Amino acid sequence: MPSNRIDTGLYFDAEAREMARRDREMIPRGLLIAMVSLALGALALATYASVTDRVPSAQPEPAAVLESRTFSLDGDGVAVSAVQPDGTVLLDTENGAFIAVVNDALTRVRLVHGIKGNPPVTLSRLANGRLVLSDPATGWSAELTSFGAGNARHWAVLFDN
Repeated sequence: MPSNRIDTGLYFDAEAREMARRDREMIPRGLLIAMVSLALGALALATYASVTDRVPSAQPEPAAVLESRTFSLDGDGVAVSAVQPDGTVLLDTENGAFIAVVNDALTRVRLVHGIKGNPPVTLSRLANGRLVLSDPATGWSAELTSFGAGNARHWAVLFDN
C-alpha cells in the first residue's frame, strides 16, 4: 500500500526506522518462548495423566443422599417454575435468578443430546451439605454449592415446600 507521506529527509527516515524496529518486536522472543513452553508443559502433564491412568484428585468425597426432590423445571430465561410429577408446585417465580441460569444450561444440554419434551430432574441434598442437580435423561449433573452459598440458597428453597 503506497504511503501518502512526503520524503522530507531526516525525520521521515527516523520515523521509518522506529516503525521497523517496533514491527519486528511486537511479541518479544522471551515471551513467545515462555508461552510455547507453558502450552507444551500442559500438554505433557495431560498426556502423562492419561497414559498412566492417574486417578483424578480434588474431587469431593461421595456422600449419602439425605433428601431428594424430582420435578420438571421450566423457564423462559428469567421466570422459572418447578413442578413435581404429582402436580405440586415447588416454585413459580418471575425472577428465577441462578435457577434460571442453570435451567438455560440444562436446556442447552438437552438440545445437544436431542432430548424432546421436558423430563424431570432430581435435586439431591447430600450428607456433606452439597446440593446436586442431575438430569437422568442426559446424564448431566451440576454441583450447585460450587457456585457459592448465595446461589445454593435459591435451590434450598425447593426443599422447604
